[in-house]
Amino acid sequence: MTGSDVSPAESPTDSPAASPSTPAFRLAYVPGVTPAKWVRIWNERLPDVPLTLLAVTPAEAFGALRDGAADAGLVRLPVDRDDLSAIPLYTETTVVVVPKDHLFAEVEEIWASDLAEELVLHPLDDTLGWEQPPGRPANERPETTADAIDLVAAGVGVLAVPQSLARLHHRKDLTYRTLNDVPQSRVALSWPAAEEAPDLVEEFIGIVRGRTVNSTRGRRAEAQKGQKQPRKDQKPARSGGAKQGGAKQGGGPKQGGTKGGARTAGKGATARKGGTTGGAGRGKAAKPRRGRG
Repeated sequence: MTGSDVSPAESPTDSPAASPSTPAFRLAYVPGVTPAKWVRIWNERLPDVPLTLLAVTPAEAFGALRDGAADAGLVRLPVDRDDLSAIPLYTETTVVVVPKDHLFAEVEEIWASDLAEELVLHPLDDTLGWEQPPGRPANERPETTADAIDLVAAGVGVLAVPQSLARLHHRKDLTYRTLNDVPQSRVALSWPAAEEAPDLVEEFIGIVRGRTVNSTRGRRAEAQKGQKQPRKDQKPARSGGAKQGGAKQGGGPKQGGTKGGARTAGKGATARKGGTTGGAGRGKAAKPRRGRG
């Protein structure tokens, strides 16, 4: 298990120095997972809570959560749900790593059946959980994915891995192509099982799930409840006041104006029937003439 090597711009140590009583959040992550974006959001939302990154191997990840070395971890499924909780985050594309002069480099994607005649390396730290790896197996399994990459570069075989690991172990003499009809790796956030996730874990869950500051459940949301409630209580008062004020101030003139407008319109209509543009008097005088005739 090693500490984080993130750049200064992304490092959680940019947060204010923590006192012994200041809470801290320790996040483990396995190779291929890049937590930099989430760390940046954490530092913006909770600048008073340092976040420490712990780079771990897949074999170390769950032990770090169980023994308390990390509060949460970005791991690869499956997770033992007996003592750990987890929420899936995303699924990675599986690729096959080959030398740049390999036949597969000429196509965009290949299928598992295309590997039938290939020697496919299967390192001991494999994360894809094969029931039966495709292709021809090597006599010995490489200890790590990095070792397997070196063997691919030497022309010994090909390697199927999640795309993030192909990028992590990028070499100029190698390339990779999408591999279909094979298992895929799923990345998850995991933490020690409890009835409720701790506040800081809940804060990080909100970040990785894309919640806004106001919708994030946890320590910050609880602290803001007292500020939100008065504003909600004031809304009906403002709305009712506006309506009443409108009725008192504008209701009378509006009603009077409307009735007056109707009377004016009626007079105009009578005048038009009489063929003149005069007022109400001319319209009334027309009736007696018809009676005399």
